[in-house]
Amino acid sequence: MANPAHVSRVRSLYKRILLLHRFLPIDLKALGDQYVKEEFRRHTRVSLQEGTSFMAEWESYKDTLQTQVLDSSGHLIPRSNLGAALTEEKFKDFQDEQIGQLYELMLESTKPNRQFDIQEDTK
Repeated sequence: MANPAHVSRVRSLYKRILLLHRFLPIDLKALGDQYVKEEFRRHTRVSLQEGTSFMAEWESYKDTLQTQVLDSSGHLIPRSNLGAALTEEKFKDFQDEQIGQLYELMLESTKPNRQFDIQEDTK
């Protein structure tokens, strides 16, 4: 059975990340929310070591995003001010599947925001 304190910590982190996503451009918020939900769901039953690593990485993500939100004075964060560089050391720790996920996430996040463009009909 799961430790109630750990479950509470995971839920708190999850909710905080979703709250911080509200300050992202709408397309990145949707992408980020979907990714976070899938990752947290995927890691519900992992080893203690994997769970510890998972939580540490998401805590780091939350801290980075929170700093960026505070620096933007609570307004939407411009795309150019988002994220942090991935060190080569961290990249080497990734499994092939994670590298594929990272690549797909990069492709999706750099797409032009066309689904929200509104065009007037000139007929």
